[in-house]
This record gives sequence, C-alpha cells and structure tokens, in this order.
Amino acid sequence: MSNKQSEINIAVTLDANHIPEKIEWTATDTDINNRASKAMMVSFWDEQDKNTMRMDLWTKEMRVDEMKQFIHQTLVTLTDTFERATSEEQMALAMRDFCDFFAEKMNLKAPEGN
Repeated sequence: MSNKQSEINIAVTLDANHIPEKIEWTATDTDINNRASKAMMVSFWDEQDKNTMRMDLWTKEMRVDEMKQFIHQTLVTLTDTFERATSEEQMALAMRDFCDFFAEKMNLKAPEGN
C-alpha cells in the first residue's frame, strides 16, 4: 500500500525592499491553482527543538480592517483546533469568550450566514 502525498505551494513576490507585493498558493489535491491572497500565517511544530516555527506575511494591499477580521477568524479556528486536539472544553470556552471580546472591541461583524 502506498501513501498518498499532496503539496501546498506558496509563491511570494517581493518588492525591492523585500516587502510582499503578491502571495499566491496552489494545493495539489484541490482546484486551487495560484489563488491570490493578501495575508498568510503558517506554523510548524519543530519536534527536534520543541518550538513553533512560523511565518506571517501580508501584502501592502492588506487593509487594517481586513487584518482585524483575518486575526479574529484565525483565533476562532485556532480555538476549534485546540478543542479537537486536546478535548479541553473549559479552556476552549474561555478562548471563545476572548474571541467574542476581540470581535466586540474591534467592531467586527459576524460573517454572512451566521
């Protein structure tokens, strides 16, 4: 039996000052091909060093209101992941309370359909 392998490729175009101008990504198991993005956050757990290796990038075109929404949605998703991975329901509830607090303080509206 062979293991299936898929790839996610990220292309970042930088200006002369090494500031991201364009971010595009492709996922081999999907129809996503060179999809434009204004921001990204990637984290890897480095087993050897027991540390998180991360990369946070955003383009010049990313507006502040979009960044606030991006951070909020990332916090909500991180909370869901934390709960699924650890079954720590009480901490997940506290994290969701913080996400609600963050959204309120940043004057964020709920996504359409919620």
